[in-house]
Amino acid sequence: MQTIDQILGELQRFSGPDYVAFVSMFLLCIGIGIYFGFMNKSVSEDDYMLGGRKMLVVPIAFSLVASFISGITLLGLPTEVYSYGTQYLYVSLGVLGMVFLMSVFFLPVFHDLNITSTYEYLETRFDRRLRLYGSVMFVIMNIAYLPIVIYVPALAFNQVTGIAVHTITPIVCIICVFYTSLGGLKAVVWTDVVQAISMMGALALVAIKGSLDIGGAGVVIDRAWKTSRLEAPDFNPDPTVRHTFWCLFVGGTIYWTQTNAVSQNMIQRYLSLPTLADARKALFIFCVGVLILMGLCSYNGLLIYATYENCDPLTTKLAKARDQLLPLFVMDTLGELPGMTGLFIAGVFSAALSSLSTCLNSMSAVVLEDFVKPYVKKPLSNSATNWIMRLVVVGVGALCVGLVYVVQHMGTVLQLTMSLEAITNGPLFGIFTLGIFLPWINGHSALLGGVMGVLAMSWVTLNAQWAIASGAISYQTKSLNVDQCDYSFNSTSLSHNSNHSVGALAQDIFPLYRISYMWYTSLGAAITIAVALLSSFVFGKNNPNKIDPVLLTPCIRKYFSFGSATVVNAYKTDLNIPMQHKLRSDEVAL
Repeated sequence: MQTIDQILGELQRFSGPDYVAFVSMFLLCIGIGIYFGFMNKSVSEDDYMLGGRKMLVVPIAFSLVASFISGITLLGLPTEVYSYGTQYLYVSLGVLGMVFLMSVFFLPVFHDLNITSTYEYLETRFDRRLRLYGSVMFVIMNIAYLPIVIYVPALAFNQVTGIAVHTITPIVCIICVFYTSLGGLKAVVWTDVVQAISMMGALALVAIKGSLDIGGAGVVIDRAWKTSRLEAPDFNPDPTVRHTFWCLFVGGTIYWTQTNAVSQNMIQRYLSLPTLADARKALFIFCVGVLILMGLCSYNGLLIYATYENCDPLTTKLAKARDQLLPLFVMDTLGELPGMTGLFIAGVFSAALSSLSTCLNSMSAVVLEDFVKPYVKKPLSNSATNWIMRLVVVGVGALCVGLVYVVQHMGTVLQLTMSLEAITNGPLFGIFTLGIFLPWINGHSALLGGVMGVLAMSWVTLNAQWAIASGAISYQTKSLNVDQCDYSFNSTSLSHNSNHSVGALAQDIFPLYRISYMWYTSLGAAITIAVALLSSFVFGKNNPNKIDPVLLTPCIRKYFSFGSATVVNAYKTDLNIPMQHKLRSDEVAL
């Protein structure tokens, strides 16, 4: 009987055609960066960051999809469905809820303001302290997130080739930094288009070939049904249950709205379109694209279970990490077809590259607009802004490569980083919500709310992660067995079978630490808003009628009389240059 090492040695068949397919994707990205870098030598700040606000709807929509779906999602979602079933898929209702909230309430405000950094809004609506607060939260989250974005697909590459993680990550980062710094947003968007197509193609290829190998999609569905992996919505109101209809719909709506409506990484794409109508079209296409990708990832999770139903590779340690389950399946399914494994890995790295390039481009915008311009005495020259933006991309890219070493040698950093996301997302969303919906809230109240939100979410999420890491909290998986494995493995792993029930110590854990992670963003936003409302009795309130109406969502404007509403003057305080904002005719009537 073969050992695990022997099987892995046979499966690692990354041949010449695979390398050709893999490298071709990188060469195409480099070519796009060179084209936009050298064909447009005189690039203004607006061109570099926002494509001159003349980008096309479809490329932007593809870019949004590619930017949002990282390699973590491509590798993590199939494993989620494999282990826990399809309950998570009801988060798609949250995606639809996000489309409504964003298109009606958030997009009109940011598009009317004609800003570059979303955190400019916080200064105009409140004061500079809030702008700095938002920018610092954004930078911290991205610096913590970027190493994981590139490390996870590098693990997949290591699984199929045996090449060390630290051999491939610097190469990938250098390529991404090159085309991002050279071509700006236009290069990022058009490489995202290539990468989105690559992602969808890779997932579809795996789904089709894998289904044919086991007898068709009917077999996949039948085996999933027999093991209760196909699930109806769970309407349990208990907030400590990991996935229920309520946390996935309500919590998912708030999470997706925060990620799309106020995050610089995403909103920068919408602001690159010439009109609000175009931004809404891109949002709808983005929604369809994300749902298709989520469906493909989830089907692949069910397909992996149908293939390994009698020999779970996670239990036997054939897949040494959860994120290596899909790459293992790809090697097993596509390895015999020249170039196919290379196409899949190219798709996974496409997801990583698109997320990385998006973050790098957004970081350059935030650093320039929020950390440089407000503190210089005279306007920067075009040459100076170009150098600053490119140096930020290079510097953050280099930092990303260095932090990959930290991620590898400190396993808890992965959990810590996901906690950091929850810590910052909720309070930031709460502050933006205060800004566009509650005109009487002033900067003092909003800042106190934001600070208290971060402290509260730090307390909740870090304690929750500690409880999970210590084993005090665990979650029950669907049935997994190793009854018919045709290779030898360490049977002691069976004593730690992944089919856990909720830990016996879980009842002793403080209830707030046990709430579903899907509620974290909502909880952080709720704490921020509640503290701000209460503190307004201490710090006083704004006169709502004196707030610039363009800073409020359109449906709120009709409840206040702002005097003359034909022309609204807002100011880019970092440049001290007035910008004229004309409300649409329907808003004037309000």
